[in-house]
Amino acid sequence: MSERRYFGTDGVRGLVGQYPITPEFVMKLGYAAGKVLAAKGTKKVLVGKDTRISGYMFESALEAGFSAAGIDIGLLGPMPTPAIAYLTKTFRAEAGIVISASHNPFYDNGIKFFSQDGQKLPDDVELAIEAELDKDMGCVDSANLGRANRIDDAAGRYIEFCKSNFPSEYSLSGMKIVVDCAHGATYHIAPNVFRELGAEVIEIGTSPNGKNINEGCGATSMDAISAAVVEHQADLGIALDGDGDRLMMVDHTGYIVDGDECVYVIASHDLKSGSIRGVVGTLMSNMGLELALADMGVPFARSKVGDRYVMEMLKQNGWQLGAENSGHVINLRHTSTGDGIIAALNVLTAVCSTGKSLFELRQGMTKLPQVLVNVRFSGDNDPLQADSVVASVHKVNEKLTGRGRVLLRKSGTEPLIRVMVEGPEIDEVTALANEIADAVKKAC
Repeated sequence: MSERRYFGTDGVRGLVGQYPITPEFVMKLGYAAGKVLAAKGTKKVLVGKDTRISGYMFESALEAGFSAAGIDIGLLGPMPTPAIAYLTKTFRAEAGIVISASHNPFYDNGIKFFSQDGQKLPDDVELAIEAELDKDMGCVDSANLGRANRIDDAAGRYIEFCKSNFPSEYSLSGMKIVVDCAHGATYHIAPNVFRELGAEVIEIGTSPNGKNINEGCGATSMDAISAAVVEHQADLGIALDGDGDRLMMVDHTGYIVDGDECVYVIASHDLKSGSIRGVVGTLMSNMGLELALADMGVPFARSKVGDRYVMEMLKQNGWQLGAENSGHVINLRHTSTGDGIIAALNVLTAVCSTGKSLFELRQGMTKLPQVLVNVRFSGDNDPLQADSVVASVHKVNEKLTGRGRVLLRKSGTEPLIRVMVEGPEIDEVTALANEIADAVKKAC
């Protein structure tokens, strides 16, 4: 497979104003994608965005590029990433495009694509778009230019879809829920979903100004919602990230419930109904999840880090439920991609059906202490291949057999070796992580 130059695991992303996240490139990207998709019979695409200020600029650039390629464009405005995946299917569009940098600060942005089945574009299509980017940009005849129109009822459609994924026999009436939308794309959707299902909703992170997305709030900054749940004596809290595909929760004590624990609660509930075959986590999923699922007899597999790889393994295994500890929860029984609102409703279904609190439901899983040590390295040598490092890892693995695990990996963005050790006792885990880190340092 050819090496990608622009597409990463989650589309094209970077700092606004620096190549390739410039108006000129994004317009050409729209044209290149339009040419490739048109060759496959595409006539219409949907374009949505989160709330960052640069989204308006890139929306216009994409609109111009697709129009020049002869593709009609449906403009959704601010919408969560999973909503765009869903609406792409329901509007029978051939592709959906999201302008978002997810959990990143406002000065970053990105472009990612969904196919007509609501899933990320196949590798061959992304590579074809990259090849088209090497060519000069053109324009179809004026009579064949793509038309653009605003879709005004997109939010309402998605709200109804979310509500339809919560069993009709249950209600959130009597529950007090804090909802943190990270000043992002769910600000006008998530509170309405939970409110219309009966809950008393306390909103935070629902006043976007273009620059405050993910700033001190949302799924990547949990202090605000944790404090709010305790202050308002709420039953629980729901925190989403800027584009709405991540979920983190808070129980009534203020304890932060991450993606591993959320998927454990969902899996426990699905097991009772016989609707679970297995769970996919990642290399970073806490071993406590693996042990808890094993106790229930639920198969567990680890993919590489990234929701794209979780999805790939789910398809390979024929399973439906997977998650990253960072909050990407994929439940193919309900959606075609990670969806923070739907995942929260899956957890709330377990709460309502059992009559237990989130605090009680998470008790069946005990997270193991996890220590991460970063070691900076330089040069062409690979310290992970050094005999001394291999021997150190083997020694620690033997000590932790059946009780913990070791993970060494290179950072994808910095010259760092990440040393992660999990085990039952924090002091032991810390000492073992430092032991391996010392071996890595000496090998650098």
